[in-house]
Amino acid sequence: MSAESGIQTFRAADGLWADHPIEEVATPEGWARDPERVLRFYNARRDQVRSARPNAAHQALAELEADGFTVSIVTQNIDDLHERAGSRHVVHLHGEVLKARSSVKADLRYPLPQGGIEMGDLCDLGSQLRPDVVWFGEAVPRFGDALELVAEADLLLVVGTSMAVMPAASLIDAAPMAAPRVLVDPQADELITTGVNGLALSAGEGVPRLVEHWRRQRRLVLPGEVL
Repeated sequence: MSAESGIQTFRAADGLWADHPIEEVATPEGWARDPERVLRFYNARRDQVRSARPNAAHQALAELEADGFTVSIVTQNIDDLHERAGSRHVVHLHGEVLKARSSVKADLRYPLPQGGIEMGDLCDLGSQLRPDVVWFGEAVPRFGDALELVAEADLLLVVGTSMAVMPAASLIDAAPMAAPRVLVDPQADELITTGVNGLALSAGEGVPRLVEHWRRQRRLVLPGEVL
């Protein structure tokens, strides 16, 4: 979803993991071994997010909400581009890079309107601050919230995902049987499963096209001429 805003993805061939091994910067064990390296990595991610701008897909979803539709967003992305585009109901499954949290009490969170996290920056309990990001091997605190939203959906739109990261990938199966499922991804034809409609376009192309159709129809119906 955010790749077209210039934010590197994790799983692409030229993505973040190409230069930064997962186990070194995105696991509790990596944090325990070298917290300074982890902080440097996420400080750089933070700078990248701040310089990025919402793309056409972020804007289209915000416009759909502004037009009176109920739009709830569940994202694996740790940036704030949905919020900056104007979306008001966003669940960040994997945390938010523009926040810090306590190393000893996960619900002690602190916004980072500028700058990053340095060694010696402490929470109110006196522990080192860490990125408010869910690392591999950690629980996903807001997965229950995401399940509830998906279970009530009239339509489920899945955008730009490898469908490989659990538990997020399982959410597509939580939608009501009667709710259409649409996957927008350049590789949609290879990723779709039974009962999923695929649109093999980038987020910036496919999402605005669908949103335009829904706004014109005033309801969430599948556009046969597009899918």
